[in-house]
Amino acid sequence: MINPDSDTVIVIRGRGRVSALGLESDWSVAASPFSAHPAGLPVAALPAAAEAAVAALRQSRPAYRQLDRTVLLAMLAARQAVASWQLSAARIELPVGSGQLPADNIISRNNLTTDLTTNHWQLATDNLAVSIGSSRGATGRLEEFHAEFLAEGRVPAAASPLTTLGNVASWVAFDAGQAGAAALSHSSTCSSAFQALGNAVAWLRAGMADRFLAGGTEAPLTAFTLAQMRAIGIYSPFGATDWPCRPGTGRPSTFVLGEGAAVFVVERGSRAALQKAGKTALLLEGVGFGFEALGSKTGLSADGQHFQQAIRAALQQAAVAPAEIDAVVLHSPGTPAGDAAEREALRAIFGEQLPLLLSNKWLLGHTLGASAALSLDFALYVLETQTWPTPPFATDVNGPCERPVRRVLVNAAGFGGNAASVVVSLGV
Repeated sequence: MINPDSDTVIVIRGRGRVSALGLESDWSVAASPFSAHPAGLPVAALPAAAEAAVAALRQSRPAYRQLDRTVLLAMLAARQAVASWQLSAARIELPVGSGQLPADNIISRNNLTTDLTTNHWQLATDNLAVSIGSSRGATGRLEEFHAEFLAEGRVPAAASPLTTLGNVASWVAFDAGQAGAAALSHSSTCSSAFQALGNAVAWLRAGMADRFLAGGTEAPLTAFTLAQMRAIGIYSPFGATDWPCRPGTGRPSTFVLGEGAAVFVVERGSRAALQKAGKTALLLEGVGFGFEALGSKTGLSADGQHFQQAIRAALQQAAVAPAEIDAVVLHSPGTPAGDAAEREALRAIFGEQLPLLLSNKWLLGHTLGASAALSLDFALYVLETQTWPTPPFATDVNGPCERPVRRVLVNAAGFGGNAASVVVSLGV
């Protein structure tokens, strides 16, 4: 457990995302962002403007043209995160480790543009590390190479390096201008992004890096992956325009697949320096993990033991009591068993009077390895704006709240009985 009296804090200094809601940071929406896939299922695919940004990024360098869509989404979100960090660095001074941010890393707001595909948003620092999670990695390219093998009996030499999970973080690091620090890729199904974030926090607290780009990415809207999700028997029966993903509504199952990425700039900072400056910051207070070994295809117990372990570990690391949590961004994928198990886990910890329950999956679908990162981005939006969109269907999520939201718990879970939870706050 981290000493709660320690001066060290982990600060979220920048963030970026790409999803069915596009590239903007606003989470409000007027109409269903879902669309119909050629496979006959509703999906949460990128809108036209975001799709154009991905296409432009792919064409910006010859080497990028061969990359999987999962990698490109991560790179695009990372560029947004760095641009966001540069803006915040231009506004405030925040100690990192034992020193100050280098003067040449402080970028004037007037020097920033919004074209994330033709400018390299580089942190240009030797101590920048990268940690990216993805459940399935280079799904599209893997399927393309396999189809080519079945048709022609051969594959190109680039097939192996382009489909290993490690190429996600390594390309993000290259695009960010990294010079020799770690580039780590993680896969633990749908909690992958929090595994990546937890690893980043551990490295920062250990002094093994001063700054991380950390998050998650997934581009699973391929025919084979959709067929896999349909085979499990959990896919939503609702059409794309009828808000097909409905967490917290019970039966039928309303799982819908989506694509996207979210990446954060996280740094080691000083609580005393923040307090002295009177600055408010987004703090990553705790990261916890839980595991169950049940021998089932999903690894899920009825009372969500892995959720309970992860939540308790995150609360302990943050040194906060359950009563200090104002809201929970649920994993809640819209499956009856999954939704119910998470709520039972919450009752075991919070009692019958649960905090405000929030979800963004009714807007994004389930983005697998990116889902935890996108949930974290949603939590930070709630902390900053004190607002959240209301679903157009009856559910137990995204209702009204009678008190300010100052501290949020974010949950994630995946096949194999693993769960992860993060505590974030707006504080000094």
